[in-house]
Amino acid sequence: MKMTAAQALINCLKEQDVDVVFGIPGGNILPLYDAMCKSSEIRHILVRHEQGAVHAADGYARVTGKVGVCLATSGPGATNLVTGIANAYMDSIPLVVITGQVPTTMVGTDAFQEVDITGITIPITKHNYLVKEPNKIPLAVKRAFHIASTGRSGPVLLDLPRNVLQTEITYIQPTDLRLLGYKPTLKGHKSQIAMACDLIMKAKRPVIYAGGGVIASNGSDILTQLAEKISAPVACTLMGLGGFPGGHSLSLGMLGLHGTRYANKAIMECDVLIALGVRFDDRVAVDFSSFAPKAKIIHVDIDPAEIGKNVKVNVPIVGDVKMVMEAMLERLEDKKEEEWLARIEEWKAEYPLKYGPSAQLKPQYIIETIREITDGEAIMVTDVGQHQMWAAQYYRPKTPRTFISPGGLGAMGYGLPAAVGAQVGAPGRDVILVTGDGSFQMCMQEFGTAVEQELPVKVVIFNNGSLGMVRQLQEFYCERRYMAVNFNRNPDFVKFAGVYDALGLRVTAPEQLPGALEQALKTKGPVIIDCVINPEENVYPMVLAGRPLDQSIDG
Repeated sequence: MKMTAAQALINCLKEQDVDVVFGIPGGNILPLYDAMCKSSEIRHILVRHEQGAVHAADGYARVTGKVGVCLATSGPGATNLVTGIANAYMDSIPLVVITGQVPTTMVGTDAFQEVDITGITIPITKHNYLVKEPNKIPLAVKRAFHIASTGRSGPVLLDLPRNVLQTEITYIQPTDLRLLGYKPTLKGHKSQIAMACDLIMKAKRPVIYAGGGVIASNGSDILTQLAEKISAPVACTLMGLGGFPGGHSLSLGMLGLHGTRYANKAIMECDVLIALGVRFDDRVAVDFSSFAPKAKIIHVDIDPAEIGKNVKVNVPIVGDVKMVMEAMLERLEDKKEEEWLARIEEWKAEYPLKYGPSAQLKPQYIIETIREITDGEAIMVTDVGQHQMWAAQYYRPKTPRTFISPGGLGAMGYGLPAAVGAQVGAPGRDVILVTGDGSFQMCMQEFGTAVEQELPVKVVIFNNGSLGMVRQLQEFYCERRYMAVNFNRNPDFVKFAGVYDALGLRVTAPEQLPGALEQALKTKGPVIIDCVINPEENVYPMVLAGRPLDQSIDG
């Protein structure tokens, strides 16, 4: 079948079950947009900034489990994607990023809007291609989706010169996906699994440490079965929240720097730690040398590079987390260590998440009220900062893919475009963005995208007039020398909503919050709720630098 390479690319996207893409057109990607214009099967979401496109594709991917797709033109269009690509790479989110490029005859001449985006993104993509031959586009697209979504998921970038897209080719659907050197290990080694099960059955104080790999492998139900079979408490990373039901009696909530004190104590006292789809990052293993000092560690991960990278493990298992857990369940017998579980309950009673009563609007109360009004069924999206930690502590998501938050990169500005993508991916669900006044202003233009696309995203701004988390760090580590953290002229966020003919509400007292949330959830379009909170409110518990996990402070 004769068609342009751009038209062939659109056919390839359809074959990959792509129903929506996020992007902004430009000169060198124009042939692709022209081809898309002739097809009504793929929805295009016009964002306001390319960073918004990649974050939206990321949010879409996290909610749906599918590969997110975004488009940008060459030069600044491509470089505006870099933060979002890095964010997806660190959080193992499957994306296919398609950029336009100057014609092949101009590559290397410093042509208008030319930039070596494949060179720039080598460290932050799972793989990338500069496709110089039109006939190779179909195979490149198929391979990109395969690489992005298999093994440890991640972003793949395709850079496509304008003349390559314009060239007519004979389209043949590719079938050969052989990739030399790329064959992820899915089934864990039987003898390693047997060793792990033997350790678990002998354990008196087992703990499961669950991360984003559980969700990526669609292994949440299996994790619950595993935890219940061996009666092991489960502590989740930020990326793992929702992978185990937040209200379950075995749930320890989040562990780490701002984790629950009982989760951190359990980690420090356990004798066997079952680490599933985690990477022992420094937000969790705050001090690598003192992490889980009494435990023998079983580490299951699909990426062999992560095993033993930060913390020495006793039983390494490379494989898909869900498949390894299923194999474990076949070998394990029911067990229950009553003394250990009683100790966990004592810690929960002694060190609960708490905040004092106040006539002021408390951020913790905001999250609890959202959970109560939505019955924990809403998809919560966060930005980065104090609000993110309060959400992680108090929302307690019930199911996977309902807590969407940037982890490894900590990219402020992620929240609003990611919420747009999440709402596109889950049109029948309530999507609530919890953000700070600092984070919101980094990509606030994407509120226009939500309005234009009639997406009912509810934006809850924690407005403390400052960069709250940086301010908190300056309080503890700079002897309260506050530098460049206060906003003296924030916009009126209620009026900002009004500029787009959207509803804006302001909440300054706790008794106003339930009514405002209920009004927002009943409103068809996007809504901003400006919640004014005390800038001196800190996130607790908190583990100070250099201290082991069980020495967190409560403030």
